[in-house]
Amino acid sequence: MFAQIGFKTLRYPVLWERTAPDGLRTARWEWADERLGRLRDLGIRPIVGLVHHGSGPRHTSLVSPTFGPGLAEFAGAVAERYPWVEDYTPVNEPLTTARFSGLYGYWYPHSRDGWSWAKALLEQCRGVSLAMRAIRQVNPAARLVQTEDMGKTFATPLLSYQADFENERRWLSFDLLCGRVNPAHRMWGYLLYLGIGQGELEWFLENPCPPDIFGLNYYLTSERYLDERLEVYPSQTRGGNSRHTYADVEAVRVRASGLDGPKVLLREAWERYAQPIAVTEAHNGCTREEQIRWFNQVWEAALTLRAEGADIRAVTAWSLLGAYDWDSLVQRAEGHYEPGVFDLRATEPRPTAMSKWLEQLAHGQRPSHPALNGAGWWERPRRLIYGFAVGDDDQRQTDLPQSLPMRRYRPNLTQTNQPLLITGAGGTLGQAFARICEWRGLPYALLSRAELDITNPLQIETALAEWQPWAVINTAGYVRVDQAEDEAERCFAENAIGPALLATACARHSTKLLTFSSDLVFDGQNREPYLEEEAVNPLNVYGRSKAQAEREVLAALPGSLIVRTSAFFGPWDEYNFVTQALQTLAAGHDFHAASDALVSPTYVPDLVQTSLDLLLDDESGLWHLANPGGLSWADLARQAAHLAGISSDSLVPVPTRELSLRAVRPAYSVLGSARADLMPPLENALSRYLSNVTIKWREPALAWA
Repeated sequence: MFAQIGFKTLRYPVLWERTAPDGLRTARWEWADERLGRLRDLGIRPIVGLVHHGSGPRHTSLVSPTFGPGLAEFAGAVAERYPWVEDYTPVNEPLTTARFSGLYGYWYPHSRDGWSWAKALLEQCRGVSLAMRAIRQVNPAARLVQTEDMGKTFATPLLSYQADFENERRWLSFDLLCGRVNPAHRMWGYLLYLGIGQGELEWFLENPCPPDIFGLNYYLTSERYLDERLEVYPSQTRGGNSRHTYADVEAVRVRASGLDGPKVLLREAWERYAQPIAVTEAHNGCTREEQIRWFNQVWEAALTLRAEGADIRAVTAWSLLGAYDWDSLVQRAEGHYEPGVFDLRATEPRPTAMSKWLEQLAHGQRPSHPALNGAGWWERPRRLIYGFAVGDDDQRQTDLPQSLPMRRYRPNLTQTNQPLLITGAGGTLGQAFARICEWRGLPYALLSRAELDITNPLQIETALAEWQPWAVINTAGYVRVDQAEDEAERCFAENAIGPALLATACARHSTKLLTFSSDLVFDGQNREPYLEEEAVNPLNVYGRSKAQAEREVLAALPGSLIVRTSAFFGPWDEYNFVTQALQTLAAGHDFHAASDALVSPTYVPDLVQTSLDLLLDDESGLWHLANPGGLSWADLARQAAHLAGISSDSLVPVPTRELSLRAVRPAYSVLGSARADLMPPLENALSRYLSNVTIKWREPALAWA
């Protein structure tokens, strides 16, 4: 799959602690043999990494003098086993690893002092030098691709001395390897002050190992801002030195001018070393369009500098398969997954929008994507989360610019900056899409029924011609399940005929379409979650209208994306089941709910976010999206009350037949997916819902099923 995109070079691990945890005699090479061999067959050149934010096997550590010689022994064995490999990163980001392990205590050996930081840095850099010496004894042409986080620090005038120090320290890995750290170097005296022996520093002067490629890793959090005004920042941002205590925050969150950005930082590296450079990590653990926007910004910076004469070799999409638990810097094993170029939550790695974007770049094309219609969050006012911005004059500005509602967006029809067109402005789902598109910086137009009646072909054609959207999101429709039994004609018009007309028009305009279906297309005979390919057999008018819509939409526009979902709840309306249950129970009134009808509760923000990602990924066909965790309506009310700390004593579980519902419901309509499990667990969703709502007392609510 990587080769099909067009990648020719890949950073790939042969980790020391995993391959030879107990020494080379018992080394386990099978994993690396298979994968490196496959890469070679595919014509992909690996850049082999040996230590990546680790500390080697258990018998050594970052502050042990055995680390470097042990790594060198392992590196030599790797080179002998794979003599055709030419590119190596023996240790990834030595300075960053030393900070996180020796100065901040995040990673092993969990130290928090200057000597541990300095010792960890020197041992890693010595390990790099010794490892490359061992590798080159086997392959003299082997190249060192040395990576490091390329941050930058800004500060108030009081703390400018600390910013100057950190902006010099950021080069230390490269300077040590290049043999630049001598008595005239600004860090020489500081390292001696921390307890590093002069002989340890002179070793690098005698054994220089300059990188063949300077690998710069750049993230939105790489640029920092230091501020002594602690009262305006959360307590967890506080740090300090022996002179001052200060907040250390992301510069993008407070600087009025925002980030210096990749172009400035790459230019600084080029001017300092004048050696080949690659961006060896460029990732944003964010929404799909933000990942594309971020990579595009780094890519454009690299192209600009190449045009100016800088030797910029590559930009790396890091990481291809996403990452687990990096939101906590892998300090907690919570299974929090951020997709990358591929999404691993599917039955096999699923290409995301990033994959198609990179494929075009790899083939020399200048790609376009609707994601670029809007600015990244780091370029919008919402980045300023503390309520102020700091200018270059150190003056705090509290009258912050406000973004205009993006629904006012009108495309310049000579350009390609097309919006999303959202139908159903009066409904919960339409409003949620507008809210989240605003948050994600996706230009959109939210239209009411008066502006776009989806049962009117002329209005559809007029709207598509006027707005020229890249995609239509249809949230309009008939939603009253029981009344549909008496208003079948209207229900079918709004739920089946309208979406089919939209699909036909979108096919003519080559426009994508996202529309929604329901768990009520199933008859409830299953006792395991329904999957996308299972036959439908609706029991009521509403379900039949949705089933007909699915057939006719896919017939008119096979590339349509149809999302089946169930049992909405969310923080932005008071008429969903969970909100009504909690408000009624909080007031101590009886709340009746079906105990024998099992459903898949769906948190509206998760549904909208995931649907947008699938749309941006150009997915099509039927998808089931619901928060995993099927349960009865009564159990849903009970679980929500438990998490909210509300008594459920007044909850009255009843059989569905006692609720006097006009439409027949399936006894079991839990949704599963054969395509991918993309939604967070139900308990997680309920917890986030409760953090966003205030439960008010209310009079007894209607019964639910």
